Amino acid sequence: MEVKAKLRYLRIAPRKTRSVASLIRGKKIEQAINILNYCPRRAAQPIAKLLKSAVASADERGDVDVDTLFVKTIFVDEGPTQKRFLPRAMGRATHINKRTSHVTVVLEEA
Repeated sequence: MEVKAKLRYLRIAPRKTRSVASLIRGKKIEQAINILNYCPRRAAQPIAKLLKSAVASADERGDVDVDTLFVKTIFVDEGPTQKRFLPRAMGRATHINKRTSHVTVVLEEA
């Protein structure tokens, strides 16, 4: 049985979020949460929260043993980009792209 959870519009760039997601791919739930608790990256906390949400969804269904779950797949897609401008010298402006991420995690029983 698969359990899927999504986190959309996370205000962290996908490139930075993918490095955290790759740390827990294929790991058991308990091990993945421990890795994320000690990971210094900013994206670790929202991904840990997403993982706990997926486990709670699996537990709520009732037909899944939570202790045997593992991260089957986790991937990060690019969300919409907020475009901003920063004033610079001599009347110029530079682009600032505030990127967002869509994170999807799929858990499965071992």
